[in-house]
Amino acid sequence: MLQQSNAQELQARLSIITSKVSTTVDRKIFQTLQTGLTNFLNNRKWSNDVFQPAEKIQCSFLLTIEEAQAGNIFKGRLTVQAARPIYNTTYDSPILNFIDDDVVFKYVEFQPIEFNENRVQGNDPLVANLTAVLAYYANIIVGLDYASFNLRGGDPFFQKAWNIVNNAPESGNQIDGWKSFESLRNRYWLAENLNNSRFAMLHDAVYSYYRSGMDIFYENEEAGRSGILNALNFLSNLSRDNPNSMILQVFFQGKSNELVKVFSKAGPDVKARAKEVLTKLDLTNANAYKELK
Repeated sequence: MLQQSNAQELQARLSIITSKVSTTVDRKIFQTLQTGLTNFLNNRKWSNDVFQPAEKIQCSFLLTIEEAQAGNIFKGRLTVQAARPIYNTTYDSPILNFIDDDVVFKYVEFQPIEFNENRVQGNDPLVANLTAVLAYYANIIVGLDYASFNLRGGDPFFQKAWNIVNNAPESGNQIDGWKSFESLRNRYWLAENLNNSRFAMLHDAVYSYYRSGMDIFYENEEAGRSGILNALNFLSNLSRDNPNSMILQVFFQGKSNELVKVFSKAGPDVKARAKEVLTKLDLTNANAYKELK
């Protein structure tokens, strides 16, 4: 049994925040749910590979319940974060930092936590939706991790996430996040971008950023910065052809501090180039890059 538990890919921490839920709702329900969802993420096999304990992907899921409705239906938002270890260091680099505002589900205490990728809808769409959402993000996380070690290595997992989108639970107008017309930045568009050939350079960027950049930074800072600059060039080309694309925002989410540290000790030319590119590509964090001077 010990080897079985060591084989899984995720080392996930899942927390549920219920401060906005009426005090008439039994809090024990959420503790049971938190335990069940944590086991679901950590005990399920998401790939065919065996991960050693030190190789597990560190990730966290914060489910904030905003509203409890009649019939054991809950609405809230999910914050998903994941990180990747960098060679020869104790540092973990963020690979995903995403907030999903469209989480709705039905839960009765002790109901089974189930997911079948061949039947994503389940018997009750509102019951199935929560595990569909978590399975979706688990595949995105594993995909990004694989993509950072092998060029296009994440493709099978991004395809699984896309399969979940295409077969997602539907329940009138209660369930959101899976359709293209519901938002410009939701589960549909994240998976669409990761599978669309128009955004192929993103995969080159992820691979270059980590394998030719961050992973060799300890041994050779100059070469590491060169690899990261190369990744930024891929992203510049992607941005030119697909302005304001969601996937660019996702790539940079949580990375500004890391990038400032990477280029803070660079030579004047490299630092100026990095500042110019980053300020254009990551508008949200443009002020952070002013430190590169």
